[in-house]
Amino acid sequence: MINKISNQPSLFSIDMTAPVKPTPAESQQKFSDFLKNSLNQVNKAQHESDVATNKLANGQKIDLHEVMIASQKASIQFQATMEVRNKVVEAYQEVMRMQV
Repeated sequence: MINKISNQPSLFSIDMTAPVKPTPAESQQKFSDFLKNSLNQVNKAQHESDVATNKLANGQKIDLHEVMIASQKASIQFQATMEVRNKVVEAYQEVMRMQV
């Protein structure tokens, strides 16, 4: 059975007139929490990759493709983290070059 689009709730019924502006302290805390959680996820992925690699090296039962997938996930997350770090450093340097 196909539902008609008109039966779906309208996206325009949401009240978007009341802006939600966090305080600077809330923004900083949210960003620091986000950064901390992101780094923890990268660390967890690296740890899972190491565990899988060690299992394979010790001859325990683990598929090679699982080891490769874990390794690539960790690598991609680390590379993305490094790119974010590079952009933050670049932005900081740009701010420091500004004349007041």
